[in-house]
Amino acid sequence: MFNFLMPTKIITGEFSVLNNSKDLIYGTKAMIVTGKTSGAKSGALSDVIKVLEENNIPYLVYDKIGNNPTIEETLEGGKQAKNFGADFLIGIGGGSPLDATKAIAVYAVNETGTDFDMYDIFDLKFKNKPLPMVAIPTTAGTGSETTPYSILTLHKEKNKRSFASPDVFYKVAFLDGRYTLNLPLQIARNTAVDAMCHLLEGFTNKRSSPASDYIALEGLRIFGKHLETIINGDFDTEKCTELLWAATLGGIVISQTGTTIVHSMGYPLTYYKDIPHGMANGLLLGEYLERTATVLPEKVKNALIMLGFDKLIDFKEYLLKILPCDIKFTKEEFEDWTATTIQAKNVPICPFEVTREDEIEIFNKCLI
Repeated sequence: MFNFLMPTKIITGEFSVLNNSKDLIYGTKAMIVTGKTSGAKSGALSDVIKVLEENNIPYLVYDKIGNNPTIEETLEGGKQAKNFGADFLIGIGGGSPLDATKAIAVYAVNETGTDFDMYDIFDLKFKNKPLPMVAIPTTAGTGSETTPYSILTLHKEKNKRSFASPDVFYKVAFLDGRYTLNLPLQIARNTAVDAMCHLLEGFTNKRSSPASDYIALEGLRIFGKHLETIINGDFDTEKCTELLWAATLGGIVISQTGTTIVHSMGYPLTYYKDIPHGMANGLLLGEYLERTATVLPEKVKNALIMLGFDKLIDFKEYLLKILPCDIKFTKEEFEDWTATTIQAKNVPICPFEVTREDEIEIFNKCLI
């Protein structure tokens, strides 16, 4: 038995925002949440503004979201949305703006004070339901447009932390490959690997179901079609839209299953070493699959077939090729990091048993 929830409407194709303008508008005043450059460079921001202006919808652009959004950035965004009187949000960008939009949607209608502290968001202690949101991803990576998760950076904990609520599913997600067409190649690679991680982690963890497995294999099949494109950067709009769809499928999968230690162990690589999220996950993925293959050999075999690899070693070599990393690590760092990572909620749902010593060994094998 299993449950399945996916309330987000998904609209795909070129000019999908311009051609489906009614699906973009969920109120009378909009706040657009984006990064410092992602919305403008992709072309998505200008399309959104065009639709809003044609429909006489006042809007405010909040473009203060960094690569790893902090809780402070989202709290400030919530205050600005409230002051402006926004009654719906439009998130434009990669996983950082899309995750941040979810937190902003909570803070916009739940003022921090005696009854609600900004950290209470992680315990879902907000009384008022978040504002409705629309997502426009500009990277084919996190799948945040179809997840109930928001991952935020907490400097006081020197780590990332997430909250999850069905109330922060996006109402609509627009997938237009034009918005990812001009990404720098390494960013396109990093985000693609993040999406592959979602598909592979969701496919292999203990919460997987026949429904999530079916979706995961389809996402992996699409990535398998485009392995060479991810290496050489020969993107076009059609390929980019397909990769966006595969990343969205990854979001759908982890919405049902969650992730594994690949993600929780990747967080300190991002926080302490400034390694992009997708790359951080990818550096750990091969060893995770090695261990998974000892308990779920058929699943790993089927996943590799969909990706177009005969052997796991071939996939690991592919990851090394597209994820160049010359950062130095120490065993002392691993000791420090695993004190926190072993406490992550996704440790118990891994397909194999995980101890702190196991995590230290994984870090050693992958990074030294």
